[in-house]
Amino acid sequence: MESSVAADLVNFLNASPTAFHAVEEAKKKLRSAGYEQISEREDWDLEAGKKYFFTRNHSTIVAFAIGQKYVAGNGFYIVGAHTDSPCLKVKPVSKVSKGGFLEVGVQTYGSGLWHTWFDRDLSIAGRIIIREQKDGSESYSHRLVRIEEPIMRIPTLAIHLDRGVNDGFKVNTQSQLAPVFATSVKADINKPVAENGSVENEVPTDGKKIKETKNSQKHHSLLLQLIATQTGCEPDDICDFELQACDTQPSIIGGAVKEFIFSGRLDNLCMSFCSLKALIESTSSESSLQDEIGVRMVALFDHEEVGSSSAQGAGSPVMFDALSRITSSFSSDAKLLPKSIQRSFLVSADMAHALHPNYMDKHEENHQPKMHSGLVIKHNANQRYATNAVTSFVFREIATKHGLPIQDFVVRNDMPCGSTIGPILASGVGIRTVDVGAPQLSMHSIREMCAVDDVKHSYKHFKAFYEEFSQLDAKITVDI
Repeated sequence: MESSVAADLVNFLNASPTAFHAVEEAKKKLRSAGYEQISEREDWDLEAGKKYFFTRNHSTIVAFAIGQKYVAGNGFYIVGAHTDSPCLKVKPVSKVSKGGFLEVGVQTYGSGLWHTWFDRDLSIAGRIIIREQKDGSESYSHRLVRIEEPIMRIPTLAIHLDRGVNDGFKVNTQSQLAPVFATSVKADINKPVAENGSVENEVPTDGKKIKETKNSQKHHSLLLQLIATQTGCEPDDICDFELQACDTQPSIIGGAVKEFIFSGRLDNLCMSFCSLKALIESTSSESSLQDEIGVRMVALFDHEEVGSSSAQGAGSPVMFDALSRITSSFSSDAKLLPKSIQRSFLVSADMAHALHPNYMDKHEENHQPKMHSGLVIKHNANQRYATNAVTSFVFREIATKHGLPIQDFVVRNDMPCGSTIGPILASGVGIRTVDVGAPQLSMHSIREMCAVDDVKHSYKHFKAFYEEFSQLDAKITVDI
């Protein structure tokens, strides 16, 4: 089982260089599992026993399966994760030329380990907005784009020119992090001469001469042509885009005994994949929802790495809107939604910090998550995580029942604590929440690592949560 789940995760990672691509892959999996796409722009006509999903901005996706015995006011059982990862995003004006090189201007997204982006074979992926002509009318569409080949690199400075670099490699992210895209000499070679004797402003690629376009003042013509060729449009049809640099090295199962996954974006596509697979597998048979009284849901948000404050982030009303619209589809009684929320439960799933053998002093002595040892329950007295005794008990009890390993994490008192979508949703929606995550190393590096076993443990734990929470919750008494 573990190798199969891990192999599926690797395929998902390799197909998902950006949040947009991750959502597209999620859509494919949901459709093939019988989930129906609905739109937030339209009315919802929902039925008990049916499965649905919607996207927002094509970078956030929410999928849910309604139990056969669901009635308005019953709870939602949710696993939430995020689709974004730290990266270098192409600037609105990316055209940089200096020292005989063409470079692509980028801005840092999130808190990345930016030194790991040096000397990597990079490419470009994201989405573009293109203009289309159909039957004499003009329309605009969103298209995903990915250039598979390595087309850029951020070269380090030779040690001969920076003798102190090994005393501390500090990156100026404005002046030293622009990827090299081409040389200007190759762009200038063989420029065709116009009838008036002037040299036309074109650059060659693969034997083709690339003319300047209306966007050439903002972006290199060669970059625009590569994107247009990949998408099947003309450079002038590109109205705008959201692109990012991405590593071309594939995700892979590795280690001497094939126990690790080496990949970018494990934080947090690993948890996104495991929660999505758990939802799909927990609703795959005709009888899966037969006795279910609640709604099983996965919510994968964009922009967690930069605070979640966007129309499609966890700080937006997207989850509350979903809960509200589902509830109101079965009853017009407004009093049922608050009751429903109090009967609901959120598993905030975001990767955790495994104990690092070379930096063991960075972990609190009694809280050292290990690889192969299951999901980590995250605790923080200052509410950087939303876990409390009730929510940790629920998640731990499910693990105990299924013989799944479980761990605990508390950050050292002398170190700051990170956070997740958990506190944002717990405070914004008022839903009971536990913060968990699979342990990993090299978090926020361009190349991270986790354990194959923990992918299996995560998937099984989430699946058991979906299938058994309603029965377990009925046995818990707190606010009476």
